[in-house]
Amino acid sequence: MQNFDYMTPTRLVFGENAIRKLPEAMAALGRRVLLTYGGGSIKKIGLYDRVRELLKDFEITELPGIQPNPKYDPSVLDGVRLCKEKGIEVILSVGGGSVLDCSKAIAAGACYDGDPWDLISYKVKAKAALPIVDIITLAATGSEYDSGGVISRTETNDKIGYIDPLLYPVCSFLDPRYTFSVSKKQTAAGCADAMNHIMEQYFCEDSTLLNDGFCEAGLKSLMVNARVCLENPEDYRARAEMMFACTLGCNGIYALGNSESGWPMHAIEHALSAYYDITHGEGLAIITPRWMRHILSERTLPRFVKYGVNVFGIDASLPAQEIAEKAIDATYAFFESIGIPMHLREVGIGEERIDEMAHHIAVNEGLENAYVPLSEQDIKSILVASL
Repeated sequence: MQNFDYMTPTRLVFGENAIRKLPEAMAALGRRVLLTYGGGSIKKIGLYDRVRELLKDFEITELPGIQPNPKYDPSVLDGVRLCKEKGIEVILSVGGGSVLDCSKAIAAGACYDGDPWDLISYKVKAKAALPIVDIITLAATGSEYDSGGVISRTETNDKIGYIDPLLYPVCSFLDPRYTFSVSKKQTAAGCADAMNHIMEQYFCEDSTLLNDGFCEAGLKSLMVNARVCLENPEDYRARAEMMFACTLGCNGIYALGNSESGWPMHAIEHALSAYYDITHGEGLAIITPRWMRHILSERTLPRFVKYGVNVFGIDASLPAQEIAEKAIDATYAFFESIGIPMHLREVGIGEERIDEMAHHIAVNEGLENAYVPLSEQDIKSILVASL
C-alpha cells in the first residue's frame, strides 16, 4: 500500500432543493459574483431564474457561452478580464463539468498578472485563486469535488489537465433533479467518463482490497443506474446515485494507497477532443476497450480477471485468458448498448492525423511511465484499432 497525503476541503450539499442554502454559502465569500454558464440550458430548466432570485442582493456579472471542452480563448481569457475589471470576489459556476473546469482556470488567472496559460501549462505556480461555488447540472466529470480541470487551446491542439489545490470548490450543490433534462447522448457520455475515471485508478500495479471493492462497486453502480436513467430520465433515485458516483470519480478517494497509473486512456483521448472537439466521454468509451486489449499480457492478466469476475460476474472457473477477453468484450458491449458510437470514424475522425496525434501524445503525456508504458507506436496502434 502506497503512502498518501489526502485532503478534500469541498463542502457537498446534496439533494432536492439543495440550492436553498446558496445565499448562505456565497455570503461568506463575497458580494461581487461572476456567474459562469454554458449554452443556456440552465434557463430552459428554470435554474437561472432561481439562482438570480436567490442572489438578488448580490452584484452579478455574467459569463455565458462556455463550451464543452472549454476553450482558453475566448472563455478563460474573457473570464479573467471580467474578474479584474469588476473586482469579482467569488465565481459561481452553474452547469456541467466544462463550465466548472473553465471557472477554475479563471479563478487562478484572475489572481495572476501574467498570461493565464503560464498557470495552466505549469510554467508558473499559482499563489492565489478566487473562491469557487458550483451548481452541477450534469453527472460526469467529478470536477465539483476535485482541484483540477481540463482546458483546450485550439491553436496549438493542446488539451491540458490543470490541477492545483487552490482550485477545490468551496461548496458544490448537487440536486439530481437538474439532471432530469440531460439528453440521452450526454447521460451516456457522462457515465462513460465517470467509469473511465474509476478504471484509470483501478488498473494499476499496486492496489488494496478496499479500493478494488470501492472501484468495482462504483462501476457496477454507474452501469445499472445509467441504464435506468436512459429508460426513465426522471427516476430520482437512479439520477441521484449516478450523480454521487460521478462526484467521487476524480477526487482520489477511489485510489488512496494505490500506485499511480498515469491515466493513459485520458491522455490519449485528450488529443482526440483537442484536435477534433468530440464529446470527451464518447472518446473515452471508444479508446477504453482498445487500450485494454493492447495492454493485455501475462503481467496484466490477473487484473483483467479480477475486473471481469467482480464487475461483470464472469464465471471465475473459466481459463484466465478467456475471462480477460470476455471482460474486454463486455466493456465494449456495455458502452455500445447505451448508444455510444464505438468507432472513431463515427465521430468524424479518420486516419489522416493519426500519426500527428500519436506523436503529440507521446511527446506531451508522459505515457512511458504509465501502468503499462506506451511508446508512440503503441499509441498509434491503439488509435488505429479504434478507427
